[in-house]
Amino acid sequence: MATKFQIGAIIRHRMFEYRGVVIGVDENFQGTDEWYENVARSRPPKDRPWYHVLVHNSAIETYVAERNLEPDISDAPINHPYVESLFDTIQDGRYVRKHVN
Repeated sequence: MATKFQIGAIIRHRMFEYRGVVIGVDENFQGTDEWYENVARSRPPKDRPWYHVLVHNSAIETYVAERNLEPDISDAPINHPYVESLFDTIQDGRYVRKHVN
């Protein structure tokens, strides 16, 4: 299944309006049923892509269904403590991953 966003994509959450950067992609929901029941209140589909996202201006990492995300068009960087350890720079509107030797 094709995913709409790749690692390094800068996104915006449709409902909660926060910005963030994608750091991981699951082709379908990989959490527990308990987490889904307690956290995923809008009941997004489990058989579609889900993303691990670092949230701008916080130290939070969240797990979000693809249907709740849209591209962020601001071109502004993401302020999160882990961004510098995972990415080198922003290029063409997305973060470029650091190369690990």
